[in-house]
Amino acid sequence: MYQIQKTRYLNDSVMEMHILAPLVAKKALPGQFIILRVDEDGERIPLTVSDCDRKNGTVKIIFQLVGSTTRRLAAKKEGEYLADFVGPLGTPTDLCGLKRVCIIGGGVGCAIALPIAKALHESGAEVTSIIGFRSKDILILEDEFRAMSDRLIVTTDDGSYGRQGNVTVPLKEMLSSGEHFDRIITIGPLIMMKFVVLTAKPFGTPVTVSMNPIMIDGTGMCGGCRLTLHRNGERITRFACVDGPDFDGYEIDFDEAMSRGRTYSDFERHAYEETCNLLNREVE
Repeated sequence: MYQIQKTRYLNDSVMEMHILAPLVAKKALPGQFIILRVDEDGERIPLTVSDCDRKNGTVKIIFQLVGSTTRRLAAKKEGEYLADFVGPLGTPTDLCGLKRVCIIGGGVGCAIALPIAKALHESGAEVTSIIGFRSKDILILEDEFRAMSDRLIVTTDDGSYGRQGNVTVPLKEMLSSGEHFDRIITIGPLIMMKFVVLTAKPFGTPVTVSMNPIMIDGTGMCGGCRLTLHRNGERITRFACVDGPDFDGYEIDFDEAMSRGRTYSDFERHAYEETCNLLNREVE
């Protein structure tokens, strides 16, 4: 079993946990994920590795309370244990040869983007980071991104902090002014990544997207993270967990992925509400 060493809320619905898992910490690389179970009766969920402390053997995960399992996970206390914590899984993000990169994170996707920014910064690459949120009250990881970026731009949809607007506004300004990036790496809601790709396309800048948000069981068996890629005039099927989670953004059929992601929204909402009621009764 895997002990929870430290927990903290980054905002009202996003939590950070440090899990004692020496073998995972020893090998995990940016872009990879783990699969955990909260308890013996729990479901498997994939979560991206946000950071590792190889010396102390801990792995940091950051997750949003969006479903019944993440709600149960957040209810765990420091010193308690998780039943399973398996990894690292997935293909690490390819950072070879990159010297000038724009990292774009949206919401809790910033937790996935941060280790990539860190790895690039430590390799000597010039890192521009753009992180976007709906409003100031859900802002996370600003200080961490600032430490790993040569330039950091924060945006909020409502203008309550940083620049008003979404992440594509400063991106388009930079590309239109002639700035060059070896690659754009973007992680966040599907609709955000779709428009990052559309913004970059006229300039021909390569874009890597993380399809981590659509993964379900992380093993390729459920089929929930099935993707359609458009490559050389052909439609190709891939799975985010076993073939990714990173893909060429220009190949992704985002509209299909977003449509599939809404299929079980009613069921997920019902399960979340039942878990909230159960945990509230346990507290009482």
